[in-house]
Amino acid sequence: MPTLIDKSKVPWWVSNVIVPLVNLMLALFVSGLFIFIAGENPIQAVKLIIYGSFGYIEGFAYTLYYTTNFIFTGLAFAVAFHCRLFNIGGEGQAYLGGLGVFLVAINFSFLPVPIVWLLAILGSVLFGALWALIPAYLQAYRGSHVVITTIMFNFIASALMVFLLVDVIRDTNQMGPQTVSVPKELWFPMFRDITQLFGIKTRYSPLNISFFLAILASFLVWFLIWRTKWGYEMRAVGHNTKAAVYAGISPKRNIIIAMLVSGALAGMLGVNEILGVHHRVIVNFPAGYGFTGIAVALMGRNHPIGIFLGAFLFGILYQGGSEVTFDMPNISRYMFVAVQGVIILFSGALENLFRPQIESFFVKRLNKESSV
Repeated sequence: MPTLIDKSKVPWWVSNVIVPLVNLMLALFVSGLFIFIAGENPIQAVKLIIYGSFGYIEGFAYTLYYTTNFIFTGLAFAVAFHCRLFNIGGEGQAYLGGLGVFLVAINFSFLPVPIVWLLAILGSVLFGALWALIPAYLQAYRGSHVVITTIMFNFIASALMVFLLVDVIRDTNQMGPQTVSVPKELWFPMFRDITQLFGIKTRYSPLNISFFLAILASFLVWFLIWRTKWGYEMRAVGHNTKAAVYAGISPKRNIIIAMLVSGALAGMLGVNEILGVHHRVIVNFPAGYGFTGIAVALMGRNHPIGIFLGAFLFGILYQGGSEVTFDMPNISRYMFVAVQGVIILFSGALENLFRPQIESFFVKRLNKESSV
């Protein structure tokens, strides 16, 4: 049994860098065993992942496209988590956020393009936040657990969107459950368009300027959480609710604020998908990004910089995994879903498995060095 240590003596880089790296290495080792058992060479699989993610410019663009979505959903979970709320509803909030983007783009297309873009972003923020408001209210004022309500609201959002896409906003010129395309002039500039300005020709990739929007959102989240009164109060409620109440901080108000911001960030995924990629609302366009964002946030220690790194890692796995499944017949797409699940397991449920031993090792080593 590891000796109890004083947490205040543990350097920040041990808890926030070394421990997540050890968990990641363990997850990759276990994943390598899965690949080996499947009859393939794990080292060759790693090479294919690296090539698929970085080996050619379009592959790298796909990696950044996936990273963009994971940044939005990772930030969404992190903001709520700082108030000790587990917002599992990012998937549904992103779905409704995409609806907000589409409705704005269709109904305000007569305005100048930059204004429509801004209104579409606000539409995604508003729809995502409103979809998170009801679970927030139930948690704050009725005691309903936010994990249960947000999960159920994912199913409600899915059913609602299917109804809308089939019976209300479907493109009547075809049979599929999808809307008409938004006007082409409202489409976000793609990575291919940007590279052509510098005389570089590239093939298609879904990467667009939403990537820069995700970076901006990361900075704003950092500013909110660590540089504003709202962020301080949310963290105070998350760390110790009773102490926050004693200090005059309202847990109910901060639960509402945290969930609204969280839902708004998840809704912004719709900007990337609707204006940047699909240019219309299609069934299930969030495609699991909301759930993966949970692992991204936990791996990134709920800090925007760590979330970016975690999102980039999962972007590599998504893009590089497609390369592996194409070149290795024994590795199916579901195998890489299992790999992602292992990483989620080690960065989430088993996050503290080796934390006491690692922290104790470094504290003893640093104490020994300081005593010399």
